[in-house]
Amino acid sequence: MTAQAGGASPLLSPGDARRHYRMLRRRMPAGERSDAERAIRRELQRLGLWRRGRRIGVYLGLPGEVNLRPAFDDAWARGVHLYIPRIRNRRSGEMSFVPLNPGAPLRRNGFGIEEPAGAGRIALLRLDAVLVPLVAFDARGHRLGMGAGFYDRALRRRLDRSQSFRRPRLVGIAYAIQQAAAIERAPWDVALDLVVTERGTLRCNSAPS
Repeated sequence: MTAQAGGASPLLSPGDARRHYRMLRRRMPAGERSDAERAIRRELQRLGLWRRGRRIGVYLGLPGEVNLRPAFDDAWARGVHLYIPRIRNRRSGEMSFVPLNPGAPLRRNGFGIEEPAGAGRIALLRLDAVLVPLVAFDARGHRLGMGAGFYDRALRRRLDRSQSFRRPRLVGIAYAIQQAAAIERAPWDVALDLVVTERGTLRCNSAPS
């Protein structure tokens, strides 16, 4: 996978692209980052994701990723069921979604990411939406992740165009500066339906209607 940082810029290798966009995130002033995250959380509310009974996949971000945690209390108060990824097998890249409940004990996995210590998981197709962290994205919904491929493996059933289901809806979460001119899609990559940034919601033009 390659990424183009600007309209006239050459394509960057995956490693160079990740370094470039992670550097842009790191350089965001703290005040600008906080304002952007508040705007992103408001946009998620506007989209109607936090509705009673909804089952939403979220994430507990790494440093530099958009922080969604301040939205969780409001989501729980509205009766939303939240689920987060758990790495089941690092070697095979297996990942599942498990319940995230208020006050649940968390532990750090081998990547330093927090996840619930308890048991239980939900079938992917029972989720209404999954909020997906990313390093970069383009207008077609192609996403540059951290490179381990966990999300693509977990969501690969979305690649089967013979299936009529369109669940879960895949919503990328990013700062606007993470948008690339183009990201070359690999055959195993799963495109996003939407991307939410502080500038609003981008409806990706390669995603199905």
